[in-house]
Amino acid sequence: MTNDTLNVPERLVAFLPNLRRFAISLCHSRELADDLVQSTCERAIAAADTFVAGTRFDAWLFRILRNLWIDHLRRARTAGPQEDLEEAREVSTPSGEAASEARMTLLEVTEALQKLPEEQREVLVLVCVEELSYRDTAEVLSIPIGTVMSRLARARKNLAELMGISGEEKRSSNMKGDVA
Repeated sequence: MTNDTLNVPERLVAFLPNLRRFAISLCHSRELADDLVQSTCERAIAAADTFVAGTRFDAWLFRILRNLWIDHLRRARTAGPQEDLEEAREVSTPSGEAASEARMTLLEVTEALQKLPEEQREVLVLVCVEELSYRDTAEVLSIPIGTVMSRLARARKNLAELMGISGEEKRSSNMKGDVA
């Protein structure tokens, strides 16, 4: 075993919140996300000797998790319909008007994010939340970098529309000076 192999469990523990956040964005269920994260941990530890030193540990883990999610979806298709229970999303914040507004905004953003097509949501979460580079995101999702950029642009545009944010006022005010 190499030193990098020995560090996989320690690095994995430190990265659990990121894995869980990505898992929740994929499956919309905290319980299922926890199961995916646990399976990801098991697979990462079992395959620790396959991790290539000098590569992105987070991208390696995200790829394992995403592959497990795809496997889950394939199994679910053959298993037939399942009962889907909507979970309450709880945010722990101090009381007060600012906290209430923050909680409402977070819920609105979460709901809007869930309305995005899965391929846009995956790219948006990996690039904007998990701060992966376009190259690493492309590697995790097994798509070209150009596709990452395209999906990210559409995801940002669609999310802004869902949130009622429009950049058109800005553009039209800039163009007023150009019209003769």
